[in-house]
Amino acid sequence: MPSVKTSKFTALTYEGNLLKMRVALEEPVRYTLRLEKDEIDMNQLLGQQIHIAFEGRINCVNCGRITKKSFGQGFCYPCFIKAPENSECILRPELCRAHLGEGRDVEWEKAHHLQPHIVYLAQTDAIKVGITRTTQVPTRWIDQGARRALPIATVPYRYLAGQIEVALKDQFTDKTNWRNMLKNVVNDELHLEEHCELAHQWIPEELGEYILQECPITEIHYPVLEYPEKVKSLILDKNPVISSTLLGIRGQYLIFDNGEVFNIRNHSGYYIHLSY
Repeated sequence: MPSVKTSKFTALTYEGNLLKMRVALEEPVRYTLRLEKDEIDMNQLLGQQIHIAFEGRINCVNCGRITKKSFGQGFCYPCFIKAPENSECILRPELCRAHLGEGRDVEWEKAHHLQPHIVYLAQTDAIKVGITRTTQVPTRWIDQGARRALPIATVPYRYLAGQIEVALKDQFTDKTNWRNMLKNVVNDELHLEEHCELAHQWIPEELGEYILQECPITEIHYPVLEYPEKVKSLILDKNPVISSTLLGIRGQYLIFDNGEVFNIRNHSGYYIHLSY
């Protein structure tokens, strides 16, 4: 439960370890910040000054131990090396071996990688190709800050999605330009529907059975009052206190009035005090 702190004004103060914001596809996207037991509706804080203070403590999101440095979005080093969430096939799904009954943790692989996946195209300033479990749609698109997205193929397990993604990497980027995304750089000449048709042509024939003939587009709008012209990333290790007006949220970023942006997901496990 939040505590009440009184000085010249009364402010709600929360504390706990940061976790990735929960999202919901509404108009605009609904963001909920999670601090262990507490949940904060961030959309209601747009236009308000918020204060974030980092006290120097980081807990591993996997085992809970205190770590001086976070690896791979919230892990201590041993968990970063051993946990299945950090295996090589997370970034390179074409290396996944779950369908062969192999992996760092076979049961985890069954639950996460031996499940239906989609291959998709998402649009920010450019069009990128990506994959995700079907259960992560549209969360994955929102977390990447996509304006529009559509599925182009569906497969029974991760390895096959990786094979299709590799085949399309020569035509599409597989990275999001986070700076352009946060500045809302838009290329009006890009047409997602046309690129969907082209992508189908580039998928290898032996994987053609997984192509989706209908590619419904999901439009995504974010709670942003004003986009910055330039962006500067805030890192709590270097900037342990943030006190600025919240102007928007996109992807897993908070956008402040001075052009500074704060990536919540990259600070998973950081113990903070948040007040407004």
